[in-house]
Amino acid sequence: MADRSTETLTGSLGPQERTVRLPSGEVCEVPSGWELLPPGDAGVTRRVKAAGPTWTVKEKKGRREFSQGLWADSKQIADAKASMEATRSTAGYAKKQAAAKKRRDEKQGEYVEDFFQAVCDFLKFAPDYSAVAKHLAKAVTEHATPVGSGTVARTERIPIERRAESAVIAWMRHQTTAYDNMKIERVKGRRREVRRELAAKSRELLQKYRSGEENAMVGCPLAKALRG
Repeated sequence: MADRSTETLTGSLGPQERTVRLPSGEVCEVPSGWELLPPGDAGVTRRVKAAGPTWTVKEKKGRREFSQGLWADSKQIADAKASMEATRSTAGYAKKQAAAKKRRDEKQGEYVEDFFQAVCDFLKFAPDYSAVAKHLAKAVTEHATPVGSGTVARTERIPIERRAESAVIAWMRHQTTAYDNMKIERVKGRRREVRRELAAKSRELLQKYRSGEENAMVGCPLAKALRG
């Protein structure tokens, strides 16, 4: 194996312990005296990377990549941790963190309000069912908007109107259909097909409330889910 100890690399877990596989397929043995810094502390990770060299390990799941940690010299990691701990113990750092948290909380609060309204706009229930619309919008918003939830509501790749629509359909798929207990054939595209079929049924159900259909709540799986 070539000596790559002076290079900064990114790869995946290798076939043996303390090895990293590069995108080219080359397998590199982790240098002696290096240790793996687990992911989770961005401050320490940044300082370790700045001191370099490092080997970043990532794992791809579907379309997303997840960090598996960072290989680096043990002393380099220890120094970064000590430096970060010293910084975090200062009053200035605590004040800065508190201010940053306040900004994040304010931004999150504004987004929750905007998302709730976007859901209501998508639902467009008839006046007789306005209370149902608000109840449903609240349930969907509470489920979809928490930071780190990983739901469609947290993506910025699509407009908020589409996020709201997708979040409603996803919520209804899990709360008003038997999707979670379905045994779906392991055939390419079948799960997506089932989701489309259920989405169509959910839209039909919503239309009853939009049109103000009398007794729409009688025996309705949506009404049952909201009561629960």
